[in-house]
Amino acid sequence: MTTLTDRTALFIDGLWRAPDTSEIIRVVSPFTEQQIGSFPASVSTDVDAAVSAARKALRRNDWFDLSPVERARVIRRFADELEKRSEDRAAAVTHQNGMPIELARFAEGAAPVQLLRYYAGLAESMPTEERRASQPMPGTTIVRREPIGVVAAIAPWNFPAVLSMFKIAPALAAGCTVVLKPSPETTLDSYILAEAAIAAELPEGVINIVTGGPEIGQYLVAHPGIDKVAFTGSTAAGRHIGTVCGGMLRPVTLELGGKSAALVLDDADVEETVTGLATASLLNSGQTCYMSTRILVPRSRSRTYVDAITAMAEGLQVGDPMEPSTFVGPLVSARQQDRVLSLIDQGRSEGGTVTTGGGRPADLDTGFFVQPTVFADVDNGSTIARQEVFGPVLSVISYDDVDEAVALANNSEYGLGGTVWTSDEERGIAIARRVETGSFGVNTFNLDWGSPFGGVKASGLGRELGPEGLAAYQQLKSIFLASS
Repeated sequence: MTTLTDRTALFIDGLWRAPDTSEIIRVVSPFTEQQIGSFPASVSTDVDAAVSAARKALRRNDWFDLSPVERARVIRRFADELEKRSEDRAAAVTHQNGMPIELARFAEGAAPVQLLRYYAGLAESMPTEERRASQPMPGTTIVRREPIGVVAAIAPWNFPAVLSMFKIAPALAAGCTVVLKPSPETTLDSYILAEAAIAAELPEGVINIVTGGPEIGQYLVAHPGIDKVAFTGSTAAGRHIGTVCGGMLRPVTLELGGKSAALVLDDADVEETVTGLATASLLNSGQTCYMSTRILVPRSRSRTYVDAITAMAEGLQVGDPMEPSTFVGPLVSARQQDRVLSLIDQGRSEGGTVTTGGGRPADLDTGFFVQPTVFADVDNGSTIARQEVFGPVLSVISYDDVDEAVALANNSEYGLGGTVWTSDEERGIAIARRVETGSFGVNTFNLDWGSPFGGVKASGLGRELGPEGLAAYQQLKSIFLASS
């Protein structure tokens, strides 16, 4: 794939539907800076139609009346069709946001399929009802888990396919229906999702896709036909969505920003640690919410780590994201490139020392690239150490003892990810228990489909993945029986 398709319709109620406007949104390659496709912009009446279709499907017998085993069968069929299209979808994401293709093949091609199959298994294995002995009077209570209803799923541009599936897979497993709004930067890959849904004969209206920017997202979030909102994106947008949902007493899951710390202990192996940090801190060109971008190192070994991290960053392959050897591709847009470069300039002005990078690559004339950049002499209170950069920028911060390192890690408005690097795993686990965050890695950071993921503080509300991710799409009903 060298170009994508100009799309002209919306996917609503199992069909391709003409939008209620002639406005189109153009998609620009972050590598070539040329247009590679387009799609129609939705308006409020398109959202109304999508929500209406999802509400009808929610109670229609071809979806509502399915047993958990039958629903799992439909979900697996959907996974099979998506798997056939995994390479095309990975390439579509790479063309739109610059994600290196080797990463996209797993994260955007294989992972959504894995998630569907994982939640199909949970749908089969988790009972929808249980009977409990009543307290304090004799009797029995049936505790029933029911689908929460119509879900508004709003996905970001950095990992559009898999983060959409964080929401779609458990929602379907619970028996919900979905209105998906992808980010305008990465909408074209969602058409492949729709094609897989059609081929899998997913019941009409179970998944619907609307397009557009923040204004359409706001309309969807506040729509009276929505029962739950699931959002991944910026903390600023998440605060607004949380306010709207709070006012409507509407359940919401918010997976937001991060500024996570990597705590490098004095017993860590330098080479192994720095090799691991390449992925834990710079995955997807740093455009990953849980990246460990504050590198906390012992003051006594600060120069050793600054030199090693600088060499690691200088050794990363920067270039065409469709080349398998590329580790750092372009950022998603000119606006994101400008934002990252502006934060680098601010880091310099506040006293930080750039040991490598700091600008656009000299050998790349086109594309929204930023060199992998390392800051030394950074204070934990500086802008570059506190704001989420969302680009290939690391800050190395020194500490005197482990208690100070933990305090530095916790001195952030965010709490999404984080790592500790040590030769003593039990020591690392003890550190992990002290850091205020929703997820944490010892000598690695890998998301586990079977375990909850989410943040604390300004990094969000609720959890995705694991059985907890399924529970977020269910509501509980207690049925009291007079008989024992």
